[in-house]
Amino acid sequence: MENLLSIFVKSIFVDNMIFAYFLGMCSYLAVSKTVKTSTGLGLAVIFVLGITVPVNYIINNYLLGPGALAWLSPSLVDMDLSFLSFIMFIAVIASMVQLVEMIIEKFSPALYSSLGIFLPLIAVNCAILGGSLFMQEREYVNITEATVFGLGSGVGWFLAIVGIAAIREKLKYSNVPAPLRGLGITFIITGLMGIAFMTFMGIKL
Repeated sequence: MENLLSIFVKSIFVDNMIFAYFLGMCSYLAVSKTVKTSTGLGLAVIFVLGITVPVNYIINNYLLGPGALAWLSPSLVDMDLSFLSFIMFIAVIASMVQLVEMIIEKFSPALYSSLGIFLPLIAVNCAILGGSLFMQEREYVNITEATVFGLGSGVGWFLAIVGIAAIREKLKYSNVPAPLRGLGITFIITGLMGIAFMTFMGIKL
């Protein structure tokens, strides 16, 4: 249980997709103009990461990895299909994003309209693929750890985009120098938030 808590907390604060690895910056910067749209996209990212990371864990461990096909036949023990990881991971991510897009369009047309092109672009959001690749690299021992990591990574991305959206809403009433208005001040604040999140590296779990 302590190990799962450690993975969850580290994936949110220490290994934050935005502030530690700068993954998913395109959607982070483009959609974070209002808290409402940022919340919708953040929840969609949590859902997609929470589903795709464990699914890709199963695919990696029982189909693609070295010796992963041994459960089918002893003659396949030397089979290594890891070179297919990228295309398989992306196929799973694209399928899940399509599902999320259909659900949001059905139950929240206003949110679907406000997210616009950035909703289907979750499929090419490098934070989503990064979650599966980090899962593969860190070699989690079971699907529970992979799922916790996926959910934690999604929550970390959610906190990052909602946090910057709340700040950007307040900046509308601030006297920001003209050359820095828009993305300029957003980059500066993102850097400061990244430095703030670095303080969590001192957490011992």
